[in-house]
Amino acid sequence: MSSPIRTPGTAAAPHALLRKLEWRVRDAADALVGGDYRSAFRGRGREFDQVVKYEYGDDVRDIDWNVTARLGEPYRKKFIEERELTVVMLFEDSLSLQFGSTPRSKRDTLLEMAGLFSLVSAGNRDRVGFWHATPSGTDVRRPIRGRTAILKSTANLVGGAAPPLDAGGEVEIDWKRLHRAFPRHTVLLWLGDFPPREAPAAWNALRRRYELISVRADDPWERELPETGAFAAVDPASGELVPFDTLSRGTRRRHAAWVAERDEAWKNLFHDSAQRLVVDTNEDLLGALVRFFRSRNHKVRA
Repeated sequence: MSSPIRTPGTAAAPHALLRKLEWRVRDAADALVGGDYRSAFRGRGREFDQVVKYEYGDDVRDIDWNVTARLGEPYRKKFIEERELTVVMLFEDSLSLQFGSTPRSKRDTLLEMAGLFSLVSAGNRDRVGFWHATPSGTDVRRPIRGRTAILKSTANLVGGAAPPLDAGGEVEIDWKRLHRAFPRHTVLLWLGDFPPREAPAAWNALRRRYELISVRADDPWERELPETGAFAAVDPASGELVPFDTLSRGTRRRHAAWVAERDEAWKNLFHDSAQRLVVDTNEDLLGALVRFFRSRNHKVRA
């Protein structure tokens, strides 16, 4: 099922929007920049450093039982925390993202989420890059560090024009090129619509190389059809005027089947719920981001 209507983009001027988001991120700095962000993406560290004496409050899972048995008192393994991450936003700019029954379209919502992720990553001194895929081509911006440079690169994405509806065609992602484009252990944030489809050919290789997170924006009409009755709307995927009757049993059955198929396909790509973030077009996006980091942090510690 294609999104039935389209509303014009409502995002503010990119620099003004990012400044507004930055102030909001600062208000939530204790949650985002303190521990939840680092734990959510960095985990407990990947590189072993040394063995040290166990102290009260240390994680018992890090106890080195061989050393403990040999020395007669508890010792634990100490890991080197990754001081810098590479975070890349893969923005799949499909035509269906231009749907919106609320003042904020799905595209505006995902662009704002990309801005929030960039600001948080910049605040944590990480490197941030972008892979912007549209029906007409791909724009790749290498990962860079530094708040000013990251905000400038983010503004280019947020302020970019939406693909014209008459462009036609699907968004093509060169998965083989993407597989080698960024360093190992890069956090790859895939923002898109995630329609039902098969996994990319290089999916298993991508999962081994990168830490994959998916971000989807849902419009209220996608979750539940409104009781508006018969009307005509523009399908952004085809640009054609399509008749709808939201009170029709057939329409509601097809909608429910599409929702189930879409969710199942998304979960088949990302089996772990900690890899899936869905936001509503009319919700507080910063609040959703804080909840996401806390949820991932909880799973890391579990």
